[in-house]
Amino acid sequence: MQLNIKDTDESRQGESMVLEGRKDNNKKLFIESYGCQMNFSDSEIVASILLDNGYNTTSEMEEADLILVNTCAIRHKAEDTVRKRLTEYNALKKKNPQMKVGVLGCMAERLKTKLLEEEKIVDLVAGPDAYRDLPKLLEDVDDGRQAINVILSKEETYADLNPVRLGGNGVTAFVSITRGCDNMCTFCVVPFTRGRERSREPESIISECENLWENGYREVTLLGQNVDSYLWYGGGLKKDFSKATDEQKTNAVDFAELLDRVAMRVPGMRIRFSTSNPQDMHESVLRTMAKHNNICKSIHLPFQSGSTEVLKRMNRQHSREEYIALIDKIKQIIPNIALSHDIIAGFCGETEEEHRETLSLMEYVKYDFGYMFAYSERPGTPAHRKMADDVPEEVKKRRLQEIIDLQQIHSKERMNSYLGQTFEVLIEGNSKKNTNEWYGRTTQNTVMVFPKIQGTKPGDFVMVRADSCTSATLIGEMV
Repeated sequence: MQLNIKDTDESRQGESMVLEGRKDNNKKLFIESYGCQMNFSDSEIVASILLDNGYNTTSEMEEADLILVNTCAIRHKAEDTVRKRLTEYNALKKKNPQMKVGVLGCMAERLKTKLLEEEKIVDLVAGPDAYRDLPKLLEDVDDGRQAINVILSKEETYADLNPVRLGGNGVTAFVSITRGCDNMCTFCVVPFTRGRERSREPESIISECENLWENGYREVTLLGQNVDSYLWYGGGLKKDFSKATDEQKTNAVDFAELLDRVAMRVPGMRIRFSTSNPQDMHESVLRTMAKHNNICKSIHLPFQSGSTEVLKRMNRQHSREEYIALIDKIKQIIPNIALSHDIIAGFCGETEEEHRETLSLMEYVKYDFGYMFAYSERPGTPAHRKMADDVPEEVKKRRLQEIIDLQQIHSKERMNSYLGQTFEVLIEGNSKKNTNEWYGRTTQNTVMVFPKIQGTKPGDFVMVRADSCTSATLIGEMV
């Protein structure tokens, strides 16, 4: 059971993607993505690689020569969904034996050869660092060889590739700045499926943002498993920074510096980032956000639990008190900030008192929205190996529902606090419910819908007064 309170296009589970392609390409790729924003960004990298190898993408699964599913291994439900889709792919393949089916991403990395050898439901398997190898893997399939590459890299950032922008709205885009993660949270499989953390060269990031601006995009989200620990010093892994030369250390670029550079180089572009980690968010980042109007005033700051004891079991490198101090600092430096969260209900050993600490922290912060989940054990994680998943399922569901109910109250309170104010909104496209209305977001990442006015179009920045709201959407009028 899970709920994403924020009803936007951010949670694009199972989205397939489309682009025009090249006239001389004669093969068709259908690619579907599940999970985090990083997976959607990775799918654009995959499309770029295969575009240079004869494949245009298609929205029609039935006409594809190659079907790829980019997977998530964070929660059991995501894997179940992918397996159902693979069944559908293979039903199509029986009608078209020349069709190839492949699994990419974190689930591919976690299950490795099982999908190929035991279950025999795919033709190829490629982990998150192996996408450059896809052309060779496709050749291996044609030659009857096992097609698998799940080797994790210490250097791969795909920095030299220009991602093909798939589907989307032509207004907002993701730009990856780091890969992998060094935070060994006991509940999380990401360090094992995406490898150690490494940062992308800053000029390649800025150039990609500039290119997006020139092609009509008006907002970028800088992506990483933990953006605040971004550190470029001309070397490799972040953990090796202590071995850097004095010159490398002097010229090192951290996340605050990267944000500052991007904001100055593309001053008309809105800039967002995700995801932050409380232990790594420094005041310098907050000062940079306050300094630049084009850096959006919203922070996604997962806390997972309001109990210090639970945080210790999770191996989170912050306490309840440290998190609250950071929240206070954020609100002091950026008074108009919007905050969102991740919460896990029912983690190993969680008591009723510890659950109440989570609710009390929510009451203290009053988040705009959040992503809330009941704990599900993931094979291979430290929690799976060393801890008992001992909170009964019915207790998890009840605690999660209490968290959801409280967040819905806070979301509505936050929405009500915006009423009567006028916001700059970036038009992203038509409202999902009414084609006579525009859909866009404020700097606080709040969804706004409002009647169209002749002459306005997606990509425009317009001023909109908030007149009414639901718990997830502001309803207004252009002024």
